Amino acid sequence: MIIPLHPRLSDAELHELVEIAAEFNVRIQPIHGEGRSVYALMGDETSQELINRIEGLPYIERIDRIQAPYKLMARESKLSDHRITIGQRKIPGDFCVIAGQCTIDPNNKNYFFETAHSVKEAGADMIRGGVWKPRTSPHSFQGDARSLEILLEARQRTGLQINTEVMDFEQAKLCVEAGVDCLQIGARSGLNYRLLQEVGRMTKGTNIRVLLKRAMHMGPVSEFILAGEYVVAQGNPNIMLCPRGTMPPLEGYRNHPDESITPLLKEKTWAPVVVDPSHSVGKAVYVPHAALAAVAYGADGLLIESHCQPKKGIGDDPKQAVTPDVLAQLIRESRELHKRAQHFLKLSQGA
Repeated sequence: MIIPLHPRLSDAELHELVEIAAEFNVRIQPIHGEGRSVYALMGDETSQELINRIEGLPYIERIDRIQAPYKLMARESKLSDHRITIGQRKIPGDFCVIAGQCTIDPNNKNYFFETAHSVKEAGADMIRGGVWKPRTSPHSFQGDARSLEILLEARQRTGLQINTEVMDFEQAKLCVEAGVDCLQIGARSGLNYRLLQEVGRMTKGTNIRVLLKRAMHMGPVSEFILAGEYVVAQGNPNIMLCPRGTMPPLEGYRNHPDESITPLLKEKTWAPVVVDPSHSVGKAVYVPHAALAAVAYGADGLLIESHCQPKKGIGDDPKQAVTPDVLAQLIRESRELHKRAQHFLKLSQGA
């Protein structure tokens, strides 16, 4: 990780750096964080000769060697000070809530507008809404591109930023061009490395956030963090990691709840952790309990399915979407619990 003397290299300095690295078959990847840029050395091997050449440049402060397999996502990397803005919140630090319908029904768009207003009134910071949806059965509703316009209109009506899932390059391109604020990479795509790379490339240099869900059959947390590394390595550090339950499911729940990995993630990476309790447990009545557990474990935010009339929703909403009243109470209690959790975290760290 190359640390320049100043917050950002000039074009001429970066050009010289790239030419030197190319002599050793290594490329330079700029990572522009909030207020400061760092420059990653991307290659299978980094020779000491290359390190010496770069450290001898007058505009370079130092090179930090990262021992973890994830060079950019590691807590000890220079990106550890990076913060992601969600509405008026900056995470890690503040607590954010992304809430809304699992699936936007293009034939009943007023339900989505009503839900959007209700999640804003409940205190959410961003609206979620599924334009396209992965389904186990090819005969189930897969979403509709028309819903993207509905999502954009909801942002205009409420002033809240928006989040939606993308599953391929074309969907990602449409959302980036439309100005969607947050692209969600779902659990079924969490190990699709080409998609992760493409999303990182498409969003490089923008303020678009990427919410990466943990794949259903992911193993150790390092595998999850490395998936996020694919996005950051393409130049976008605005990555959020989202535990959402794994397989095989725990009897009675939709998945096996995994909010307990939050402290492990926060110990190893600077990336914010935003937990999805809705998909984890799969039943609306269980969602508040799972959500508060995630906050107690130290989550930086929650992704919650909510619908103004859950029984009239499509997709997962009838089963796992909470009502606006429940959402409002849950957000209040989560913010209070987050303050206490942060207090205990500081005590444990000796602050």
